[in-house]
Amino acid sequence: MIEERRRELGQFLRDRRANLVRAELGLPPIGRSRTLGLRREEIAAFAAVSVTWYTWLEQGRDINASRQVLESVARVLRLTSAEQQYLLAMGGYAAIPSEEVAAIEAAPPHLQALLDALDFPAFAVAPDWGIAGWNAAYALLYSRIAGVGAAERNLLWLIFTDPQLRRMLPDWEETSRHFVAEFRAEAGPRLGSTAHASLVARLQAASPEFARIWADRGVERFSSRQRVFLHPAVGELVFDQHRLVPSDAPELHFVLYVPTPGTPTRQRLAGLSRTQTR
Repeated sequence: MIEERRRELGQFLRDRRANLVRAELGLPPIGRSRTLGLRREEIAAFAAVSVTWYTWLEQGRDINASRQVLESVARVLRLTSAEQQYLLAMGGYAAIPSEEVAAIEAAPPHLQALLDALDFPAFAVAPDWGIAGWNAAYALLYSRIAGVGAAERNLLWLIFTDPQLRRMLPDWEETSRHFVAEFRAEAGPRLGSTAHASLVARLQAASPEFARIWADRGVERFSSRQRVFLHPAVGELVFDQHRLVPSDAPELHFVLYVPTPGTPTRQRLAGLSRTQTR
């Protein structure tokens, strides 16, 4: 797992270096038209480290990089806060979880009861983004959830492989990119674990779009945002998406879809519920 982290750190640095705009750093283009990307020598000079050491870092070699040096490299690469935290995690400056995380197929009963008490869609997500619980309102929104087998009941897997869910998301391209970047940021050091590596490999084989987005190595922290669904029975549903982490089960997080005020979403959900109970 440590070796996998080093490889990921090296590839992440190479990708971010290649995407830097030379003019923004006061550097001339290389050749006639190359305006993107810095040489390793240039990164090393800006970060005040040796070229050999920085080269080894990008190659994923077994070297010890101090937090201060990684933060200096992050500044040179102009990483976002989320990207810097990801870099530090890959460098070993974060709480390192155990290599293997026990699969969570069902939320604890008291947390499932909390989900059931909510009158808007909500579900629980495990560390590998498996869906470990949901409420009746979520089943109304996404009717397939109860019939999906445990192996496929994973948020990333469904986003990239379920045509029904894709049809419900008018902003699928944007949503899928957000999810992949958030998954990478959250998985962090666990990316080398069997569960996470297996999921990523399955998705890369099943979805060329996932493979392309994953290769971009985007990293984002979760942020509350508006979500729009096109439900086949009631039309447009607009929610504010939030996330909560139970203090007694921090390995899980709850995703909440709160109907956006000023939209008919709550009424449409209620109407859908009445239709289903007849």
